[in-house]
Amino acid sequence: MYRVWSFLTNYSLLLIFGAVIAVVWANVDYESYRHFVEFEIWDHAPIGHFHPADANHEAYRTLTLHYLVNDLLMALFFAIAAKEVWEAVILKNGSLRGKKAATPLFATLGGMLGPISVYLGLAYLLGSETYNAVFNGWAIPTATDIAFSYLVGRIVFGAGHPAVRFLLLLAIADDAAGLIILAVFYPTGELAPMWLLLSFAVAIGVYFLANWLPRRRDRGNQDRPASTWVRTKLHFLPYLIAGCISWYAFMRSGLHPALGLLPIVPTIPHADRAFGIFSEAEKYLTDLLNQIEHALKHPVEVVLFFFGLLNAGVQFNAIGSATWLVLAGLLIGKPVGILLFGWLAARPMGLGLPQGMRIIDLAVVGCVAAIGFTVSLFVASVAFDAGAIQDAAKMGALFSFAAAAISIVAGKLCRVDKQIS
Repeated sequence: MYRVWSFLTNYSLLLIFGAVIAVVWANVDYESYRHFVEFEIWDHAPIGHFHPADANHEAYRTLTLHYLVNDLLMALFFAIAAKEVWEAVILKNGSLRGKKAATPLFATLGGMLGPISVYLGLAYLLGSETYNAVFNGWAIPTATDIAFSYLVGRIVFGAGHPAVRFLLLLAIADDAAGLIILAVFYPTGELAPMWLLLSFAVAIGVYFLANWLPRRRDRGNQDRPASTWVRTKLHFLPYLIAGCISWYAFMRSGLHPALGLLPIVPTIPHADRAFGIFSEAEKYLTDLLNQIEHALKHPVEVVLFFFGLLNAGVQFNAIGSATWLVLAGLLIGKPVGILLFGWLAARPMGLGLPQGMRIIDLAVVGCVAAIGFTVSLFVASVAFDAGAIQDAAKMGALFSFAAAAISIVAGKLCRVDKQIS
């Protein structure tokens, strides 16, 4: 149990505290909570919420506390998620490489199509007015919270069960798909491709100057003087500058700025092989990408606290149709989609399951993966404007914690063979 508690404190405890404080605050004094969330840090700022020009004012931006956390600081959280995705795809022994990833990838597809189908199908049955009001939130129940799912997965299956690794593969693939969905389907404004080109140009430039060129100059020289000079003298500075430019370009491009660091992550020198998500071995790696991740760990924990504080504050009377649609998508669509597509991949397609894992375990994995929380909250905040529907959808994301209890019960009913090590 100590290892589980250690994991929880390292990755999720501050986020939970922030969310709990927000819910209590919003239900005790909603007006003061909203005032806190919308607190203006800088009016007519170079970054922030965009206000188009009208008859009385020129276009301008306002930097609020909510924008600072959700649009700027959460870019660090998504950069760490992108780092895990990048390593899983590109490195030797990466989790998402080869045949071993095929069944989890198919299950991930089911874990996204299932919730979308349930969400939109039930919304359609509720009538055109409800359907039109909630349609844009179709991506909210597709999310899987990696940290909480991993925690619950270890409780249900035990740390040594192959289903835990299967769950991690599914969750990281889900994260990758979620990043694509955010970029493609939830722009923050009219798209400006020239700004997006600037972001990718900066990424190419920093890769060439700070990564490829030093290694090229060191070719055949075991002392690697150029690479050593860049690593010791400049360290992460070139990537910090590139990251700031890329983030600003994303903001001006119309894509969500929280994704602004994604083009920079693949340019940073990384390890030669992957050790797996949440692997203890990674803390001993000295490549710059892992050094940056380790340096960001504690700041991102604080960011997640404020994310929970600024986004989870919804009143209990906000519960509405969007709440139940999000919950149904997660609690019904996820398990059914993962079970169906996992079975198709494992049996008819012959891709198989990890040794020691049964078909019925896919249903339990689906229940665990139904914990949407962090990313579901984030998608709800961009899918809907502030108001009753957004609050109702956020309540559904918060209630997805019920999947933890459902998972434990499902594990008992399915006679999961718990493996501690």
